[in-house]
Amino acid sequence: MNPDDYNSHGMLRLPLWFWTILVLQARTWLLFVMAGASRVQGNGLLTWFYPDRHAFWYGIFLGIPPVLIFLLSGRRHLWPKIWQMGYWLLLAGMFVTFALQGLGLWQSMDTPSLLDIVLALMDAGALAYWLLSRRLRACFDEARRLA
Repeated sequence: MNPDDYNSHGMLRLPLWFWTILVLQARTWLLFVMAGASRVQGNGLLTWFYPDRHAFWYGIFLGIPPVLIFLLSGRRHLWPKIWQMGYWLLLAGMFVTFALQGLGLWQSMDTPSLLDIVLALMDAGALAYWLLSRRLRACFDEARRLA
């Protein structure tokens, strides 16, 4: 690794795809904040993306780990054990999200919407990156710290 790959605390810098995956996994929270900011159109926005209220609450629940990891990312050097557990917590959340999307696509009576298919494909790509990226895995590994 290049010395520029490390931050001032001796930890690997997080790749851009990590942040993209966090945004993707916390999309319900982002939508909720946007709906709250636009009070007039907020309810319509939530109804358009989440016509089923149960799916909204599943999204809020599954978005908690990415939001917490986002908040912890700036202070990961202070809580390395919690940071290491965050990798597995986000991985489990991605599996559950992808499984729920697959189940929803399989059970849809009519043809699934393009948005559902695109989100499922994006989640599959995020899950594949999370599992296959050695650089991302090294960012959660305490042994990869500089002395």
